[in-house]
Amino acid sequence: MTLSTDHLEADVLRSADGSTLQVRAADPAHLAPFEGEARAEGDRHLLIGPLSSANAAALREAFEVLRPRPIGATRTSVGTGDRLGLATAGQARAFREQGAGLAPVLAQQSIREMDRLGREALSVLDEATFGCLEEGWDGGYGADCDHIKTTEGIDRGLAAGFVTFTLDPGDHVVDVTGGITEAQLAEVPWDALGDDLDALRARYVGTVLDLGTRQIEITREAIDTAAVKYGAAVAETVRLHRHLRSSARHEVEAEIAVDETAWLTTFVEHHYMAGELARLGVDWFSFAPRYVDGFEKGLDFLGDEDELRENLTAHHAISRLHGGYKISLHSGSDKFSIYPLAVEATQGHVHLKTSGTSYLCALEVLARHDPELLALIWDISRAAYARSRASYQVSAHEDRTPVTLDGVDLAALIAAPDSRQILHVGYGDSLTATDADGTLIGDRLRTVLEAHHAEYTEVLAAHIGRHLAPFAAAAQERTVAEGIGVA
Repeated sequence: MTLSTDHLEADVLRSADGSTLQVRAADPAHLAPFEGEARAEGDRHLLIGPLSSANAAALREAFEVLRPRPIGATRTSVGTGDRLGLATAGQARAFREQGAGLAPVLAQQSIREMDRLGREALSVLDEATFGCLEEGWDGGYGADCDHIKTTEGIDRGLAAGFVTFTLDPGDHVVDVTGGITEAQLAEVPWDALGDDLDALRARYVGTVLDLGTRQIEITREAIDTAAVKYGAAVAETVRLHRHLRSSARHEVEAEIAVDETAWLTTFVEHHYMAGELARLGVDWFSFAPRYVDGFEKGLDFLGDEDELRENLTAHHAISRLHGGYKISLHSGSDKFSIYPLAVEATQGHVHLKTSGTSYLCALEVLARHDPELLALIWDISRAAYARSRASYQVSAHEDRTPVTLDGVDLAALIAAPDSRQILHVGYGDSLTATDADGTLIGDRLRTVLEAHHAEYTEVLAAHIGRHLAPFAAAAQERTVAEGIGVA
């Protein structure tokens, strides 16, 4: 497929020999910003060039639809991460075929994943740019520099041109499961919060948190606990947000995420965080609390669906009290059973994030074309699991999986819960390792996927499409309802 302007026509060609950019123009001067070799082709001029960062930048300059844009707080949105730089075309096709009305975030990767893969933030954006062009996607897209914990991470995302920044103060959340002490209350960073304990209690104690279906009167114990648990996290979020706002030279937006912690975010704690962040001048379009248990990597929801419905409904009600930001579902891949529930509970004001599932789709294609390479990836991922699992919510056990893949059904291996999670979180060790000849395994995997890129694109379009369809249906219903209301 191609994208066109009044002056240019461009597309990306994939093959077993590699990938190339092709740009055509009537006036050769319009090809000047691009790297490559140009020649006359009838009454037009053709440039064939590499998928380089310079060419990605030239494409974003020439095609407005290839420049990332903010997601915003209104449209239902879905992020689709890409660990290999080859998934965007299939993901974009999924949005075209099954994601009408949704806001796509096609450039999305956490700083953690970038570091594990030795990947630059700019390459994430560049590869999404080429993927959108390859699919002829002109519906726009977001770019999310995910789970940022440092100002250095913000700077990396800004320099690359990301527009969405997921600020993650989770390292500053305090375990209060055993209760709190006066010493812990004294250790809350009151100066950084521009606050003191008496003023905090005066604002909250005795007030009623209205969740629609029920009301919660906020007690001194509840607000003290919230301050101990999340006070330092609020202060850190403010610090990161101020750095983002003062450093940005283009339009940006922020999401707040505390989902990667061990302790449930209570409704009073969510209310406390939202109230204090707003008081301190932070703005955000989406919030990811720590939900009830059941959100594990690569698997459908494992918890109690009724409990989750109540949880999401209440968090959504709190978001409405504080301006109407979206509730974000991280570790959202493959949670097919709860997507309708999530849409209903949040009235479509939801942001879904997926990532590793696109990598698992790549392994499905690999299993059909290079099973020996998949076996090598399995060996490394399984051996590294005890370490790599530390950053993720998973419950797989190596002893429930095969040591070798001799005689193993590879498709079943990728689908089985234990082995699926081991492969899911083992990407960093496996893709950055080398084989016996010294070749990077990640490079070998990319070579296979480029040779079978049409197949990979189709697999992704179908699989990601399953994620999108329930959200798209609700988004379209809401659009129709709002249109009728206006009329």
